Amino acid sequence: MSEGISQPDAPVVREGRAKGDLFAKFDDLIAMREGLLASGVEDPFNLVMEKVLSPTRAICNGRETILLGTYNYMGMTFDPDVIEAGKQALEEFGSGTTGSRVLNGTYQGHKECEDALKEFYGMDHAMVFSTGYQANLGIISTIAGKGDYVVLDIDSHASIYDGCAMGRAEIVPFRHNDIEALQKRLKRIPADAGKLVVLEGVYSMLGDVAPLTEMVRISKEAGAMVLVDEAHSMGFIGEHGRGVAEDQGVLDDVDFVIGTFSKSVGTVGGFCVSNHPDFEIMRLVCRPYVFTASLPPSVVATAATSIRKLMHGSNKRAHLWENSRTLHKGLKDLGFQLGTDEPQSAIIAVIMPDLTRGAQMWEALLKEGLYVNLARPPATPANMTLLRCSLCAEHSEEEVSTILGMFERAGKATGII
Repeated sequence: MSEGISQPDAPVVREGRAKGDLFAKFDDLIAMREGLLASGVEDPFNLVMEKVLSPTRAICNGRETILLGTYNYMGMTFDPDVIEAGKQALEEFGSGTTGSRVLNGTYQGHKECEDALKEFYGMDHAMVFSTGYQANLGIISTIAGKGDYVVLDIDSHASIYDGCAMGRAEIVPFRHNDIEALQKRLKRIPADAGKLVVLEGVYSMLGDVAPLTEMVRISKEAGAMVLVDEAHSMGFIGEHGRGVAEDQGVLDDVDFVIGTFSKSVGTVGGFCVSNHPDFEIMRLVCRPYVFTASLPPSVVATAATSIRKLMHGSNKRAHLWENSRTLHKGLKDLGFQLGTDEPQSAIIAVIMPDLTRGAQMWEALLKEGLYVNLARPPATPANMTLLRCSLCAEHSEEEVSTILGMFERAGKATGII
């Protein structure tokens, strides 16, 4: 969700729609999709990768394609040690657990994965969820219930909003990355009320970083607990890869850190780490943890191995930062409008004039042999259409140079630059 998203004056009503059809609420989106495909562009939301060759290359539509939209920030998906750990666990423990963590779904690998997270963050407690979405859904809905307040950035991820809705807490949004707006919202909440401030280290649409130093300080002064979602910064930002909270020196002041395995860790799953002395009770009261089958042994084995390798990933982090600076400067010099003035993360958002031309640019890049994400309203802030680039530590200097050439040719062919 984002501030400033415009809505049509009247919804499109699909011809022949029966009264009471539950799909009627999607008519605007259906019309937008049909209009986009009618223009002749390939469906940008249904790309099939026929074969993945490496963290940076795949066969898409029969053509070798450079991947610049996978969130595989540290390139761990093809790490030999990670793959071997998954194979070994698959052979020793089978393909799945067939149960939740509180029943038969906790294997040795789950504990080892949580131990790796505790060591990585230097925290006392860690819970592993089946997805990053469930980590936000479960933690937020469990600790902030009816009568409590969740103060959040208006550009927060859908899983954060859904966690608030599930817990039935009062949602208090504030303008994106606005310290003063956060402070004003906190002052309006009753002093004795339960308060949770939810922030993200890196916001996934524009790739911009939150001013956590000040936000965490004023949140604690107001008596609020603080949760930071580091999905797009874990492994990459900070001296040890612990995220923006570490980089800005406030990790010890944060009550809960949420993360995912589907970005830098290179597999699937989610987690929460915390130093709260009563955190372990969450295993018995958090519904998305209690009532969900646990991750397969092969998945937690790959995650644990990857996390331990990321502890020593300083060279990879340095190379990824170099890639980010090079691509950001190159795109800016070509005349593209970017989401941030300076590179702040591994995400670089290229702002398009509108959805139609954005889709044309996306397709032109795909024909060049480059895959990026096409992001559209209402998922984007301020009604923007974006081509979202997410760099990988495995992208070579030559690949980044090739990518810039592809953007230049596609941008000129579509009239974007």
